[in-house]
Amino acid sequence: MSQPPSQQPPQGGFGAPQEPPNGVPQPPQGQPPQEPAPQDHASSGRPDPGGPPSTPPSAQPPAPPAGPPQTPPPGAPAYGYPQQPPAQPGYGYPQQPGQAPGPYGQQAPGPYGQPAPGPYGQPAPGPYGQQPQGGYGHPQQYPGAPAPGGPGSGAGFLKGKTGIVVAAALAVVLAAGVGTWFLVSGSGDDDPKKPVVAGSGDPKAPSESPTVDEGDGTGDGREAGDDLNAGRKPGEAKVAWVQKNDVDLPRNGASVHGPWFAGDVVAKAMYRGVSGYSVADGKQQWKLDLPADVCAAPNSPTPDGKIVIGVKNGTTDRAKCSVLQMIDLNTGKAGWKKEIKKNGNWDFLSDIGLAISGDTVAVGRTGNSNAYRVSDGKELFGNPEGNCKPFAFSGGDKLIAAASCRTDDVKNPQHQVQELNADTGKPRWTYAPPRGWEVSKVYSSTPLVVRLEHQEKKEYTIVALTDSGKLRSQLAPAKGAKLTADCGNSFSVFGEKLEGCSGVAADADTFYIATADDTSGTARTNKVIAFDLNTGKPKWEAPAPAERVLKPLGMEGGDVLLYMRPKYDSAGAIVTLPPTGGTPKTLLQHPAGAGRVENGFFSSKVVYEGGRSFVFSQRVSASNDKEELEQTTMLVFEK
Repeated sequence: MSQPPSQQPPQGGFGAPQEPPNGVPQPPQGQPPQEPAPQDHASSGRPDPGGPPSTPPSAQPPAPPAGPPQTPPPGAPAYGYPQQPPAQPGYGYPQQPGQAPGPYGQQAPGPYGQPAPGPYGQPAPGPYGQQPQGGYGHPQQYPGAPAPGGPGSGAGFLKGKTGIVVAAALAVVLAAGVGTWFLVSGSGDDDPKKPVVAGSGDPKAPSESPTVDEGDGTGDGREAGDDLNAGRKPGEAKVAWVQKNDVDLPRNGASVHGPWFAGDVVAKAMYRGVSGYSVADGKQQWKLDLPADVCAAPNSPTPDGKIVIGVKNGTTDRAKCSVLQMIDLNTGKAGWKKEIKKNGNWDFLSDIGLAISGDTVAVGRTGNSNAYRVSDGKELFGNPEGNCKPFAFSGGDKLIAAASCRTDDVKNPQHQVQELNADTGKPRWTYAPPRGWEVSKVYSSTPLVVRLEHQEKKEYTIVALTDSGKLRSQLAPAKGAKLTADCGNSFSVFGEKLEGCSGVAADADTFYIATADDTSGTARTNKVIAFDLNTGKPKWEAPAPAERVLKPLGMEGGDVLLYMRPKYDSAGAIVTLPPTGGTPKTLLQHPAGAGRVENGFFSSKVVYEGGRSFVFSQRVSASNDKEELEQTTMLVFEK
């Protein structure tokens, strides 16, 4: 399909939505201005955002088509007992009258995107629930806070940091509808000691993975774990092993980072330690004790199994997420360790985000960034000169950066998407979305698929970019389609992490994403939609089996790999869809005997690796120590 001419829009951003002749948006191309000049609505030739739609001058590129009413991809619900539907309107709540119709006859909410109510139907004030501030057009920052508390955990609220500042930060978060969060405070000094690794021969390291206790809550659970395979039907997978929490956690619990795979080891990090287990039988291969809390981690390690995680620089409530620790996941050996240099008085007001590409780990935070060589810890590059500063990264086969540029209007920011040379930090190309649109998530790096959000308009859009950073397409879902992705349940004030979203998949020409759960029937269900990345239009829809929910995991042998979530009376399964759509085909059916355990995860991440499926808890929290130490943290299936 032909594209409209590539031209630069006026500095003030696009006007209200127009339908281009070919139904395909064309964004500004070429290098964006380094310092956008201030303009008012009259001089920029565009209507006031609150005004009626107008057609841009012919010298300007046509505005991208408006999308249908949708929610932003919220975090997916836990795979537990049937969930309650949102208590407030959301997931496609009816649009206000008076809007111009967009593609497929839907009401167009505004330029370049879809309306973006936050989780549970509340309006989303912007990416990550932030409010804007001055400086590089980036949201207001507040001191860091740890991960959310588990169900029923309310202790330690507003403990530690200056009460007014933290209360303000939490007020912003709660306004964004992301739930209730709690502060976890440790004790001790701010002088971390060197990490200590315990091998499988260390008496403190368990020799094999703990298992689920199906009895009275006592014992090691081995017999009960074996019972998970009792009554296994022909064709069902078996439970290979089960891992149970063995860490005494703070009263509000802890987030779990990972899993990461290196050879025959699967590793995870939680609280003040990192552990590696045999993928075959779950026996603990090593355990690395850390002097303070793990506070950041990338989505994946280097190809040779090395990772760099963020650790707090102390155990008091004044500690910052500023220490980098390299770990060899094959052996559990701690490598280099260094504290990130503070760049000005306002550095580290947000937590850090980490991403690994090749032998480079990039460290992003509000207004600042650094990158280090994973193999030896050498600093490769820092903040670039100029008015546009990277603040978050996505790794993998490409190092993608989100940058924010200094503007005179905090309500009309200028963001950029860049592909960086992972050795030098120099941009290979830069894509500038229209003013007001902020980079939120990278759903896929190859092909590059990015989510953008507009804070003021409470809208979002999903765009595909070419290998040279040109706009390839903007997704245009059919009327009523409510797309969703799971971008995790970890929380920071306000660190950004572009990568790590699940519930999406992509191949060279197609992007696959699930719809939000339909709760109108007797049980939840949904469907998967495939979008043509060259046009942005839907190619096909595949409904989940009756009363089941599908979640894309990635690609497997050319097919779309999906997790069919369990429900209260059925176990989950790994299934596939051909790239042309159709009916899901079962690849690995989890046994019915394990359904109750699989279904009981508060929040889970699912990975299919080496013919095994790993159902992995993303948070451990309980009301008492006994329950905490009985929680299942990983459930592994194989044929």
